[in-house]
Parts: sequence; structure tokens; C-alpha cells
Amino acid sequence: MHVTYAGLARAAAVAAIVSGALYVGIQFIHPEETLETVSTDAWTMVAWLTVAMALLALVGITGIYLRQVEPIGVLGLLGFVLFGAFYLLPIVFSFGEAAILPLIADDAPNFVENYLGLFNGEGTDGSLGALELVPTLSALLYVLGGVLFGIGIFRARVLSRGAGMLLAIGAAAALLAGLVPHNVGRFAAVPVGLAFIWLGYSLWTNPGTDSSALSERPHSEISGSAGT
Repeated sequence: MHVTYAGLARAAAVAAIVSGALYVGIQFIHPEETLETVSTDAWTMVAWLTVAMALLALVGITGIYLRQVEPIGVLGLLGFVLFGAFYLLPIVFSFGEAAILPLIADDAPNFVENYLGLFNGEGTDGSLGALELVPTLSALLYVLGGVLFGIGIFRARVLSRGAGMLLAIGAAAALLAGLVPHNVGRFAAVPVGLAFIWLGYSLWTNPGTDSSALSERPHSEISGSAGT
């Protein structure tokens, strides 16, 4: 098996596309976040899909970043690091939803309701310690990371500029989600999911040749050959 830079880039493109599709789809099938639903098959399935979505997103954004590592600059690097750090949180949090909450729902209902309250808009009673910081940390990483990464992609002119701008706008729109009911605000994720699909397609059609060839090209040449 011959591994090439373009092949790895296209693998990352597929990961981004699937992650984006899952991110959009999950919003339409997510069960209500209540004590009664955590023991259902639908809850477990959606939680594992969320873990898969986040893992694929990490692969996808890594490929997207490496495709434009020089022209995306420090701004893009910061966005990549912050956005990547955000996706570590749903991996851990949703793993808990899938593998732990169903097992303890009957014996520790207060903990389960507080755990759900971190993100379902109901809030907690303050008994979760450091976990209480997760929603704020998650929001900061998501908004700042998504906006900076999207702007970096837009400025780099290597992958689709429209997709980069959609990512930045979609991430910023998450700030408005807290102003509406949770079951409505979750759909603020849709633009980001669509941006992932778009960026994945852009990477698939413009994977480059190899990392050294890309990094050796002057920025003006990269800009001149960028896709829009």
C-alpha cells in the first residue's frame, strides 16, 4: 500500500464530510435530555454518534490545517488548536452519556440530572465541582476556535473561502443559541456542519501533492491558484 500526501488529505476530507453530516443529522434526531431518556436505545445511539462525529472532526480539521499550514498563518494555527481542543470535550462528555449515565440513572438520578443540566439549559445545583466549568470552556473554544480557524481559511485562499466564512459565521452564531430554548438553539450547529461538508469537498478536490511541495511554494503562488 502506497501512502501519499494527497491520499491522506482525501481521507481527512472524507472525515470532515462525514463529521459535518453527522453534526447536522444529530440535531434532528437527538432525544430530549431528561432522566427518562438516558436509558433508551435512541439516547445511546446518538451519544456514540456524537463521539464518532467529534473524532472524525479532529481528523478532518487536521487535514484541512495541514493542507494550508503556511498560508493560514498564526491566526489559523491558533484557531486550529482551539477548535481541536473543543472537539476533545464532546468525545469525553458524550462517552459519559453513552457508557455511564444509563448505568447509574436509577441509583444516582440527581447526578444524572445535573450532568444533563450542564448543556440542556436546565442548569445544575452546583454539586458537580470542576465539571461546572465545562459549558463555559466549551463555548469559548467553539466560538473562538471556529471563528479564528474560519477566518484563517478565508485569508489563506487555498480551500474554499466561502466555506471558511460559513465556519466563522456559524461558530459565532452559537452565541445566539443561549437566547432561545435549547431544543431550538441546538440548530445553530447546522451552519458549522455544512461548513465541514463544504471544506471536506474543497479538500477532496484540491488535496495538493505533498506537504513539502506545498510549503515550498511562495504565498503569492498559493493565493493565485486558490479555489473559491
